[in-house]
Amino acid sequence: MKHGKNYMTSVKDIDIAKVYEPEEAIKNVVASAKAKFDETIELHVRLGVDPRQADQQVRGTVVLPNGTGKKVRVLVIAKGDKADIAEKAGADIVGAEEIIAKIQNENFLDFDVCITSPDMMGQMGRVAKILGPKGLMPSPKSGTVTTDIAKAVKDTKAGKVEYRVDKTAIIHCPIGKKSFGEEKLLENFNALMEAIVKAKPAAAKGIYIRSVTTASTMGPGIKVNYRA
Repeated sequence: MKHGKNYMTSVKDIDIAKVYEPEEAIKNVVASAKAKFDETIELHVRLGVDPRQADQQVRGTVVLPNGTGKKVRVLVIAKGDKADIAEKAGADIVGAEEIIAKIQNENFLDFDVCITSPDMMGQMGRVAKILGPKGLMPSPKSGTVTTDIAKAVKDTKAGKVEYRVDKTAIIHCPIGKKSFGEEKLLENFNALMEAIVKAKPAAAKGIYIRSVTTASTMGPGIKVNYRA
């Protein structure tokens, strides 16, 4: 793979074999973000679990104390009072059957998060094949199927992120933007790592946190020394 000039410059300033303490790792990842846009800072955590086993799945949500830096467009599918509550809470789009039909017939996907009330889940099956592959299908596990619509909308707008182990036993998740600065990024880092540690499955044996790496959108990976 051929890397760009900024990447190669950043690599020279980092010991890619070294495992850095969190504070130093965050400092280096901010310094390595040399693109002209506000790069996203990502966290990649390799776990000692077997994702093929149902009792070793790791998935959850956490509200990052400083948000993600991304404006999140929230769709709420609900009726009556719940729809009114969603609008007051700040949802960008609110609707019911007409929105489901729009997704089904027009492939409408102009939103980042879909939240729905339990009474609408029976109809959501019509668009599961459209939303599922995009990671937009509401789920009780991610807190997007709920009776507390207001809290779900506010938490999502405030910076709630979902973390989920993939088939290679790695969690990939953003923790903010370069412009946040080291202190806010470190706070988000700690919040996400604490949530992942708490989500350890009882069936997981041996070392749970195998490795932690942070990187900017265009920068090199930096290994982090994290002790649960």
